[in-house]
Amino acid sequence: HKTRTRPVFGAGDKQADWMVIGEAPGADEDRQGEPFVGRAGQLLTSMLAAIGLPRSVVYILNMLKCRPPNNRDPLVEEVTQCRGYLEQQIELVQPRLILVVGRIAAQNLLQTTLPLGQLRDRVHHLPSLNIPVVVTYHPAYLLRKPIDKRKAWQDLQLARQLSKQW
Repeated sequence: HKTRTRPVFGAGDKQADWMVIGEAPGADEDRQGEPFVGRAGQLLTSMLAAIGLPRSVVYILNMLKCRPPNNRDPLVEEVTQCRGYLEQQIELVQPRLILVVGRIAAQNLLQTTLPLGQLRDRVHHLPSLNIPVVVTYHPAYLLRKPIDKRKAWQDLQLARQLSKQW
């Protein structure tokens, strides 16, 4: 936390059916104190809109509440320190579905070492709660590798199908 500008707790509808969880704030998020506000955030907003979800009806947050120095991957100790905040947020919002974006967030949330390719395209459940979890690529990754947008679209369709069962 010593190198951050602002903590980034979360944003959106606190009674949302959908929760989107990323790994950690980037530079834009650190400056503004809100998750997913840079180019990756714009893409996430577009992805949600493509399945009929305005950003305002979901709750968006990160595993970490502070930007890691030099935008490095979060350390295990950092994830562990922020885990209680994350669990409280999930408990308070009580989403009906969690969309996890990115390998680091997915592995930490689901407590696994499986690669993202093996985690996506299926439904998981949190070890402690019976909330369905769908894993997909992080929007920042999709900006670098647009070829994988098709796979992300499939993941979003899976999540959308789950939400139609409510």
